[in-house]
Amino acid sequence: MTDATRESAPAGGGKLAEAVKESAMAALLAFVLTSLMLGVRTVDAPGGLGLQYRWHLVIGAMVIVFVGRLLLKLFWWKEDGGAPAAVGAASGRFATLTEPLRKFAAPALVIFAFVLPFLPIADRQIIDIGILVLTYVLLGWGLNVVVGLAGLLDLGYVAFYAVGAYSYALLATHFGLSFWTVLPLAGILAAMWGMILGFPVLRLRGDYLAIVTLAFGEIIRVILLNWVEVTKGPDGISGIPRPSFFGLEFKRFGENTFHNFFGIEYSSMHRIIFLYYIILVLAMITNYVTMRLRRLPVGRAWEAMREDEIACRALGINTTNTKLTAFAIGAFFGGLGGSFFATRQGFISPESFTFIESAIILAIVVLGGMGSQFGVAVAAIAMIGGFELLRNMDWVKGFVESTFGIENFDPNEYRMLIFGLLMVVIMVWKPRGFVGTRMPTIFLGKERKAISGDLVKEGEG
Repeated sequence: MTDATRESAPAGGGKLAEAVKESAMAALLAFVLTSLMLGVRTVDAPGGLGLQYRWHLVIGAMVIVFVGRLLLKLFWWKEDGGAPAAVGAASGRFATLTEPLRKFAAPALVIFAFVLPFLPIADRQIIDIGILVLTYVLLGWGLNVVVGLAGLLDLGYVAFYAVGAYSYALLATHFGLSFWTVLPLAGILAAMWGMILGFPVLRLRGDYLAIVTLAFGEIIRVILLNWVEVTKGPDGISGIPRPSFFGLEFKRFGENTFHNFFGIEYSSMHRIIFLYYIILVLAMITNYVTMRLRRLPVGRAWEAMREDEIACRALGINTTNTKLTAFAIGAFFGGLGGSFFATRQGFISPESFTFIESAIILAIVVLGGMGSQFGVAVAAIAMIGGFELLRNMDWVKGFVESTFGIENFDPNEYRMLIFGLLMVVIMVWKPRGFVGTRMPTIFLGKERKAISGDLVKEGEG
């Protein structure tokens, strides 16, 4: 045995032992997390509830985690924890091949969104899912200003969503103001709260900024929960007025109704389609304003601060105003989304504005690619639309029960597990998201490289 062989053998064995150790720890963590979620289930029993133990599911989850972690450690991750160079090169080639597709994909999605209500597949469920997806697209684009462009990690974005919703609910129910009057006011009030949040966090960044914004979101929720005289506390606000179409109401009976004015038969779908186009137009306005701001000096200041705040200050950019504008504009769009949520639901309560909403919106931004408008839209469609479609999986239930002999299999119990597993796979495969290029708006030369390694030519971005 040569000296080189003697040196390489322990190194290879040490790498394998380390990989097995880390995989075993990950499997142990999976056991702790899944022992109660998968291993124990409450079922109906004579005289009350009983417990059904399903340890085979826990063991299966541990095996999947162990094998997956081991394969990633041995064949995917480099010594420094990143992906192999071949994977990065393949990702760059994939981005180059799909670049023409991206240029046509965005207009195609917009056209599809406008004609969706008139397609044969469009029923009440599809339109409702479309409204929900577009709401999260709007919120994702709003948070993308703060996180993707300015580089400020905000975990309390749901607070501005709540401010917009309660602003519309209170002004509409107490003062009789219409939706179109309160809509900009709700955005302005949310923007004011965004500036109020921005002042205390001017010197914070990274994890500290995330903690403070998380606390801000919880403060707003607790205020809404306990200020019973104004917000009605946990009972919420009901009877929130619906928007009208130039004064025409979407009601079966009464004067100035939509169907009587146009001489058509009444249908409850008229109001649903109207709400769909409202949120679609609001999302398009959000996208247009964000893209225009990105090319203005304030947008370039956001990108400069995102890349290096110290260098940004050295260039003479006022980082105080830059942060405040990012928080205010992002909060403004969150307020628009909140006011639409209130008028669509007709009822709001503090339970609708928990931290999980902020986490979902942030996951959409990160999964789509921070700074990418198209990526955020794709991530919202995949996460929200796909998650809603998973509610109806009767074919999965029949397949599992007939193939594996499992009785009373409920696929809805595993939606969150499937959802989390897909997010892990995507973030391992594409660490920077679906569209993982953070391209500057201007270039100094003919060709420049984006951060993700994709080649960027002059005029792109």
